Amino acid sequence: MNEPFELRYDPIHKDYLYLHRTTTYNMGSFYHRHEAYELYLFLRGNVKFYIENSCYHLQRGDLLVLNPEEMHRSFSQDESEYERITINLQKSYLHRLSTPATPLSWCFDYRPKGKGNIVHLEEAELQQALRLTGDLEKALSSDAYGADILANSLLAQLLVLTNTVFRKTNIVPADIMPELVRRTMEYIDAHLGQTLTLEQLSGIFHLNSTYISRQFKQHTGLTLRSYILDRRISLAKAYLRDGLSLTEACYQSGFSDYANFIRSFTKVAGVSPGRYAKQEYNRM
Repeated sequence: MNEPFELRYDPIHKDYLYLHRTTTYNMGSFYHRHEAYELYLFLRGNVKFYIENSCYHLQRGDLLVLNPEEMHRSFSQDESEYERITINLQKSYLHRLSTPATPLSWCFDYRPKGKGNIVHLEEAELQQALRLTGDLEKALSSDAYGADILANSLLAQLLVLTNTVFRKTNIVPADIMPELVRRTMEYIDAHLGQTLTLEQLSGIFHLNSTYISRQFKQHTGLTLRSYILDRRISLAKAYLRDGLSLTEACYQSGFSDYANFIRSFTKVAGVSPGRYAKQEYNRM
């Protein structure tokens, strides 16, 4: 297993991170998360976007929202230019922009995990979003008086637009995730606290273990072992947030060895489970 652990839960060290990127080569990330909300606007390319156990073929004007618990990846299927805008927003920053009447985190939080992540902007909505992001780029590159306040205002307007379109949409995009990969993810999530092996999956799905492993890696960018470890760490975090002890979080999330739990958690999360629990307690 040689996936780069430290990148599977990307830290965001600012209130927000804005990126407008165009790449001209075949590329794809592996399943990962961010320590922040993510707003993603697709502009051009031949791209599949995976979120949890779903996959979508993107069209110009597709707008996606992701919360820190949602694993995702993009995959460019050829060498056509791939252009997108991504904005990562710390929870605390987004909450500061919100009001009691207008919670800007609504589109990120108030839906089932891995569901309702995508809408398609009509042309007028897309042009409005592009005007806002264009002005935001200018504000972020400026050192003029008030540029920071202007950037905050533009981000707030963009988030209002995003929540507005998500509130009114009733379109469910076509999900093209292969059934085998979806079922494998669902089985893993349902049995994280138990022993999980490739041989088990082979027997359950009546398929060759090598075939299952290759299909999973092709669509997630991760080995099954690495994916299971990531899911168990995520589950352990949830248990620690709920107030369980380190030992309880270890064994209830499927780890059979306490020392391995401490080592793996620290490597994947970038912080020891004890320190993570203290950080979460202090936020309460």
